Amino acid sequence: MNLLYVYIVSLTLSIMLLSGCVTSDSTGSVNIRNKKHTSATTKVAFIGHPNEVSNYNPVAYKPKNPDNVRVKVSLKEQMIYVMEGDRPLLVTATTVGIPQKPTPKGHFRVTKKEANRRSYTYGFWVRENEIIPGKSSNRPPGRGWRYVGYPMPYWVEFMPAYGFHEGYVWPIPRSHGCLRLHKNASKKFFDLVQIGTPIHIADSHPEDLTLGRDAPRPNDYRDPDPPASYLISPAVFARN
Repeated sequence: MNLLYVYIVSLTLSIMLLSGCVTSDSTGSVNIRNKKHTSATTKVAFIGHPNEVSNYNPVAYKPKNPDNVRVKVSLKEQMIYVMEGDRPLLVTATTVGIPQKPTPKGHFRVTKKEANRRSYTYGFWVRENEIIPGKSSNRPPGRGWRYVGYPMPYWVEFMPAYGFHEGYVWPIPRSHGCLRLHKNASKKFFDLVQIGTPIHIADSHPEDLTLGRDAPRPNDYRDPDPPASYLISPAVFARN
């Protein structure tokens, strides 16, 4: 397998959010994309995935019977397989939890769906033109502040504080337990599952050797961070 490139990223120890996906530094500042705004305490080299594409847009197929839809998640390959029997409905890349905050393994079911979800714990404190990232429990001094949670579009929960949602998909474990989906896959996944849809999260699945073997992956994790003013606005949930 050819290695395309090596990126150098900065990692720092952080505490877990309600969403399990957005990190913060020791001062409480939110790491908007799990990529920047962290202390450069540890330099780690990782290999860019050879199947990365810039025009990532996985195809989804409508199920014949929605009650027969099943979701399989491969932690090793960081892939999601939405299946109806042996028929793949959606095969899409994901980002899983880091070793210190792993994605739970086991058999679950979809318990909640929320298209326009925001984090109850981490986000931004806003006052007029001031925007300060931080925890909902750490209100800045002074009057006039309001809290706006970090956006997690197309949230699909399978256990408290853990779910699938739209986010930036890295080729290495990068979340705090949640499963991120590319913006061109999140709504498709959201529409395919329903409350009660079974989910099996395991180290590997047989589909890794077939459907997942040469599946493309997005490279959106290399995009610039969005401004905080956008993340707190209703525009973050605007649909194409």
